[in-house]
Amino acid sequence: MAKIAIGADHAGFDLKQEIGRLLESGGHQVTDHGAHEYDALDDYPDFALAVARAVADGEAERGIIVCGSGVGASVAANKVRGARAGLCHDTYSAHQGVEHDAMNMLCLGARIVGIALAGEIVQSFISAAFSGEERHQRRLAKVLHAERDGSE
Repeated sequence: MAKIAIGADHAGFDLKQEIGRLLESGGHQVTDHGAHEYDALDDYPDFALAVARAVADGEAERGIIVCGSGVGASVAANKVRGARAGLCHDTYSAHQGVEHDAMNMLCLGARIVGIALAGEIVQSFISAAFSGEERHQRRLAKVLHAERDGSE
């Protein structure tokens, strides 16, 4: 099973808790990077960046971040070199992002999806693997080059 880092701000706190339990019940090793208690004044970048760093540093194979819409978490996580975070609110994007784009972080909006759909999206994300097809490797290499050099 996989090592998964999770995190959420106040808007995603309850859904993150449910996702953590779901992952653990599936045999995954879960590391919770906060929030560890509900705080209406906390900020999503704190948790998104912590999860992204855990993934980029190899402490976790994948990361899942939950905020209100998922947008802010995605923007913040993608500032960390090595993090490839995608905002997904459907199962197709969740597995396709991994298979074609080597997405290693899933961002969810707790105000967009409920627990049942979130569970299906998480399962789709966790069970997917990068295809390794030449066209996908070529495209990933271009993304990694731009990340390294800050240019296209």
